Amino acid sequence: MARHDDAHKLAAPAADELDARKAAILNAVVTEYIGSAQPVGSQHVVDAPGVNVSSATIRSEMAALEREGYLVQPHTSAGRVPTDRGYRFFVDHLGGTGTLDATGRQQVRRFFEQAHGEIEQMLERTSGLLADLTDCAALVVGPSHESATVRSAQLVGLAPRVGLVVVVLSDGAVQKATVDLPDGAGDEVLARAGACLAAGVRDASLAHLPTELAPAGDPVVDAVAATALAGLRSLVDDEAPEHVFVGGSSRMAAAFDAVETVRSVLTILEQQLVVVSLLRDVLDRGLSVAIGTEHGVEPLASCAVVVAPFSVDGEELGTIGLLGPTRMNYPQALAAAQAVGERLSGRLSEAGR
Repeated sequence: MARHDDAHKLAAPAADELDARKAAILNAVVTEYIGSAQPVGSQHVVDAPGVNVSSATIRSEMAALEREGYLVQPHTSAGRVPTDRGYRFFVDHLGGTGTLDATGRQQVRRFFEQAHGEIEQMLERTSGLLADLTDCAALVVGPSHESATVRSAQLVGLAPRVGLVVVVLSDGAVQKATVDLPDGAGDEVLARAGACLAAGVRDASLAHLPTELAPAGDPVVDAVAATALAGLRSLVDDEAPEHVFVGGSSRMAAAFDAVETVRSVLTILEQQLVVVSLLRDVLDRGLSVAIGTEHGVEPLASCAVVVAPFSVDGEELGTIGLLGPTRMNYPQALAAAQAVGERLSGRLSEAGR
């Protein structure tokens, strides 16, 4: 999670600076609007921490913040709402990702204590956990497995002429391939061929499997082992570059008033390549938060994205993302992404041992 040291910052032409009073008022407006989704008037700000001025002064400062592009007034008689620039200032001055509340921490701990099964199942369930914690759409991009090494390999018979190759990888994933077996491939032949396969592929990555195995001295055993190896090699060709798991997409319908916005967001969530590229681009720019047009995906201009990598032994394996309206609860989303990313990294490290 090393990226979080400078995680919120965007390489902007010039850093936004406000005096302490304006900053306190802007933070109060953003915090109130995140919670209420209603334009914020001066009366909602007067008792906020760090403000300590009259309503008239607050109105004057809010008008100045509007001129400077941090707030906007949707109607002349209404209060004000933050702009993308206002949210960016708020996020950049959070002073850290914060922590989940006690209930959230317990939910995360209990989830990973009970998380078992193959890595894809865990990542799919993790997306649901993140959605529950944040009320955002949650995106988990898993590893491609190509760089993972083989911990163990087995060959078992399913039917008289059908076998199953099962490999366990260093990232905890379990991969399977069905293969056709020649006549005469009984239990003893399968056991010897499986031993040859296991010895030949152990500690090799899926992307660099051997092209042939050491001969066993029995033509039938060698033929079965070669067939099993070919089945294992086919896993790399058949595999998608990344696995994307989306949880809580239906929550987006409640986050926006405009039906067209909801439709655009849901359409993007169905396009895995776009999702992977979006999250990777945000991370590559040194961000953990991209707001509005910052992420460059026009149909998501009303959204913000929070991202965090997860890793094993210092190597990034995948990415966690949270997608919500620009008025998302940023402190909560950042805390959830970091907490889940750290626990997921730990869980995958254990699985790889």
